Parts: sequence; C-alpha cells; structure tokens
Amino acid sequence: MQIGCHVSIAGGIINASQRAAVLGCEVMQIFTRSPQGGKAPILTPEICTEFKLQAKSYKLQATFVHTPYYINFASANNRIRFGSASVVRDELERASLIGAKFVMTHLGTAKDLGKEEARKKTIEMLKKTLEGYGGSAKLLLENSAGAGSIIGDDLAELGEIIKGISDENIAGICLDTQHSFASGYDWRDFNEKTGCNLSLLQRIDKELGLKNIKLIHANDSLTECNSKKDRHAHIGEGQIGRDAFQKIVAFAEKNNIDMILETEHDKVVEDIKLLKSFRKK
Repeated sequence: MQIGCHVSIAGGIINASQRAAVLGCEVMQIFTRSPQGGKAPILTPEICTEFKLQAKSYKLQATFVHTPYYINFASANNRIRFGSASVVRDELERASLIGAKFVMTHLGTAKDLGKEEARKKTIEMLKKTLEGYGGSAKLLLENSAGAGSIIGDDLAELGEIIKGISDENIAGICLDTQHSFASGYDWRDFNEKTGCNLSLLQRIDKELGLKNIKLIHANDSLTECNSKKDRHAHIGEGQIGRDAFQKIVAFAEKNNIDMILETEHDKVVEDIKLLKSFRKK
C-alpha cells in the first residue's frame, strides 16, 4: 500500500514525477489536461516515454489520472452527455499511453432527468465510453459529497451502476473519505455498531462490496458528517480526525489499497508523513 497526493502538471506532464518525489509521494495523481476545459495537450511518443522514465527514476509505484470536473453522464443535453463519454474515453486512452493504472471520474448530476432516469443514462453512457476499449488503464467511479442532485453520494448507487455495466474495464471505485463523510458515512464509527446495527465497514460492504474499493482519496473534512458539502481539510485538522485515519490506513494496508491526498499543498508534505506514520513498522 502506497501513499501520495495530487500533483501539478504545469509545464507538461513530464514535470510531475519530480514534484511528486519532492513531496514524498510513493504514488501520484495527475490531470492530463486542464480540469476546467479546453483542448488536451498532445501526448507524443517521446513525451510518453519520458514520463514513464521519470516515474521510474523517482521510484513512483503507480500513476492515477483524474478526469476533468465538467463530466456529466446524466445531462439532458446530448452534446454534454456524449461529450463526457468522449472525454473519459480519451482520458483512458491517454492514461494507457503513459502507463497509468487507473482513471477516476465523477458521474455528474441528476437534476435534469431525475434520479432513476439519470442512473439509466449514466449506465448507458459508461457503456458507450468503454465500447471497444482495449487499453491497460482501468476506470474508477468516484463517490460525491452529496450536494444537490449529484450522482454517487450513495455507495449503494455506485454499486448498482457498476453491476449495471458489468465491464471488466471498470475496476471499482475511488472512495473519497471527505465526500463519504459529508454524505453521512461516519468514519469515526469505523468498527462500532450504529443505530442500524452495522459498523461503517459492514454498511459499506453491504451497499457496495469492500472488494470494489480500489483507491482511497484521503481527505479530512472541514464540515460535519452528513453536511453535503465538499470541503477538504488536512489530516487530523478536520471532523474525521486522526484516530479514524489510523483505522482507515490500517484497512487500506490490509487490503493493499493506495491512498492519494487532495489537501492543500501548504501542508500536504505533513499529511503524507502522518499517513505513512500510521502504517505498520
């Protein structure tokens, strides 16, 4: 189990590995294009080769790619919906070129179509995304914080979507600790029975299947449990707290799940060191 963070690609993706190493990363997450929009930079064979050489020289064990923020598989607008499928497919192809392991994506919002129809459209568009795909990078669905009608705050919903697609190119989910906490999954109850007579891990296993967790975004939360707000905090400085993260790291280590921090870079080095200190010596 390896620990890292999201790293800037300013000046080109070949600069990311050195930045990651300076921060103390063992794995890293990047964008391969602007998350806000615009044309994706061309990945020439030379760039891809250099990227892989740099990652190897800095002893990075894996690279993960995050899709842009504007993805919406459930839009009522065909251009947005099919455009989202095209971009995610392109990210999978680009990730494969640079040897990345996973591409993670948010799914969008159900506000246009309603929950049931949005889920159907999401499954339909994810199938379209993966049609004929033969690359090495696998897709992960990321859970959301639950604001508005965003798809994926309910882990059971993500489980249903994965079942509905039934494609080996979807490896599972990227579980964001802050998003799940904001959606009502209280990491402080990790192994404790709650009102529904299940511990948090038992609840997640029932709704999603623990085996479907392939990557963890490790973020503490500025806001309280079930706040529906996406507000990251440094590890131990938020509502989830150090004790809960010690248990999360133990779970990740036991199941060989890498962890990526998405906290502000002013103290991300300290966050990485703290998570590493929670691993067994």
